[in-house]
Amino acid sequence: MKDMLQSPTRRQLLSMIGKTAGATAMYQAMTTLGFASESTFKEELNLTGAPPGASIIILGAGLAGLTAAYELRKAGYKVKVLEYQNRGGGRSWTLNSGDKYTELGGEQVTCDFEEGNYFNGGPWRLPSHHYAVFHYCKKFGVKLEPFIQTNNRAYLHRTNHFNGVPQRLGDVRSDVQGYVSELLAKSVNVGGLDRSVNTEDKEKLLEGLKGWGVLDKDYRYVTSHATSKVRGYSVYPGGGLMPNPQPSDVLPMSELLQSGVWSDLYTNFDVYVHHPTMFQPVGGMGKIGDAFTRECNDMITLNAKVTKIHQDESGVTVDYVDSNNPNGGTKTERADWCICTIPLTVLTQMDINVSKPMKEAMSAVPYDTSFKVGLEFKRRFWEEDEWIYGGVTYTDMPNVQIAYPSENMFTTGSGVLLGGYGYGPTSYKFNALTPQQRIDAALAYGKHIHPQYPKEFRTGTSVVWHRIPWTLGCYGIWSESSREKYYDTLCQIDNRIVLAGEHCSNIPAWQEGAILSGLDTANRLHKRAKAV
Repeated sequence: MKDMLQSPTRRQLLSMIGKTAGATAMYQAMTTLGFASESTFKEELNLTGAPPGASIIILGAGLAGLTAAYELRKAGYKVKVLEYQNRGGGRSWTLNSGDKYTELGGEQVTCDFEEGNYFNGGPWRLPSHHYAVFHYCKKFGVKLEPFIQTNNRAYLHRTNHFNGVPQRLGDVRSDVQGYVSELLAKSVNVGGLDRSVNTEDKEKLLEGLKGWGVLDKDYRYVTSHATSKVRGYSVYPGGGLMPNPQPSDVLPMSELLQSGVWSDLYTNFDVYVHHPTMFQPVGGMGKIGDAFTRECNDMITLNAKVTKIHQDESGVTVDYVDSNNPNGGTKTERADWCICTIPLTVLTQMDINVSKPMKEAMSAVPYDTSFKVGLEFKRRFWEEDEWIYGGVTYTDMPNVQIAYPSENMFTTGSGVLLGGYGYGPTSYKFNALTPQQRIDAALAYGKHIHPQYPKEFRTGTSVVWHRIPWTLGCYGIWSESSREKYYDTLCQIDNRIVLAGEHCSNIPAWQEGAILSGLDTANRLHKRAKAV
């Protein structure tokens, strides 16, 4: 698996954009990819006055479909939801002890965690500006707790730098800040900013840089007790006759520059979508899907695999079979309108009669792939041995990320790490591995950061999204050009059918995008139905 080390990742792509085209271009790229978008949600819909007897069939019981179902039933529509799986919630999915599923190719993936431990196969964190998610969580009684994205005790790691030793995120952040301050101070002292600041401003700037960058009297960033108060000591202050505190060595500037490790700071932690405070549902992200399912339960038919969608001038007919017994006979539902949230990867392979522009738009949106590996360990060694409580470690190895749980801190017994999470070519290679091989790969890479892995490992599980039968991918990818050409068409009401989902939003890959799409679709369809 050594060749996997050369696979570029999403964050490396963003880093290259930032280095070559600047911060503005990188921000635009992040927005296009769905990493820097704020929700437009202001208040819940208050739809009323559905036409007497009007009916709507919704395909898919993910968050987009269930949001629309919930709001349209309140307006007075007769709503029916068909769902391929044996549960609602879609990609709002948590694997718990005893869960199992079959992926494409026939491999069965199991989750043999100890009771109470879980793994989020899909979404795993909620930005604080995703207002619609929080609205429904509060309304439906989903308890939330803080999710720790940034933790200075977590690591940044480069295989071929620092002798392969992972560096504390806080050390890298402090050293980058120190060296930038030193260089700027030198520029001020030699007159490099004479055109930008006057004499008084220079003095204030130098004084500020000395404190901000923890520079010495000569405006140098060097190992000292002062720098250790910011980045941490090699021997921490104690009491009594304990050893005297010893400063930690700052990382050489040349090594920092060559490693590129500081790019992790602005691509993974300083972006708007990861600003604190972030949140997670208590007990796993699936609690959100469970809550929506509970509220809409009487409208949902589970294990319903849609095989054909046919519209005419008066309504929509949907054929479906039992997903557990496809040869058991076809069933049919008829409604005045249809909201389809089936992922485009699946929908484009189905028999559906929509307009030519709509078919072109449906085919124009590829889906990104990603993998996740959950690893359960006998004890929470990252807390007990390394003082890491929450946060994310980033590495240039193919496992890309190791995320530490923000729940159940300071408890004894087992715990679960997100042992690998990545996109792009690296993900393709993980997709080609068997479930056991994915776990083995995550363990093989992770032990270079946490040597405790082999001794403490208990069991693992995984999700590779291109092998999930009901999505065939992770989420819809929009480029600036494809969005300009196809997005509006994709979201239009096509006679009696309208699409919804995260792919029909400006926040792809996030649950907020799915919910907002469901709300907007419900609102527009209600207006159309009343106007007919």
